[in-house]
Amino acid sequence: MEKQLYHYKAIVVQVYDGDTCTLDVDLGLNTWIRGEKVRLNRINAPELTGKSKSKGIKSRDYLRSKILGQEVLVQTIKDRKEKYGRYLGEIWLTTKTGKVVNINDEMVKEGYAIYQKY
Repeated sequence: MEKQLYHYKAIVVQVYDGDTCTLDVDLGLNTWIRGEKVRLNRINAPELTGKSKSKGIKSRDYLRSKILGQEVLVQTIKDRKEKYGRYLGEIWLTTKTGKVVNINDEMVKEGYAIYQKY
């Protein structure tokens, strides 16, 4: 089955860790999905437990500082292989200067995540 891709405006309402967040997604026509968990596509951030805990907290806090409470554009990818059944997503944020930044790539660029190999 081929992957289906969709683009939506969304508000980031929670950041769980450096590669998982919760969004309120605007589907259009005054229709919203509230509390949708999204796993950032293509990247892997340190976990919040175990040996990587301190790096995991820094990664989460960086992601929070960038997107929590912000309106973003999310490209969702429904991939049934994702082990927790979450949507995978590419998240874009428009900065104050008007530049559009891919947050997934920004996490890697700033050293808070690595690209995930499939």
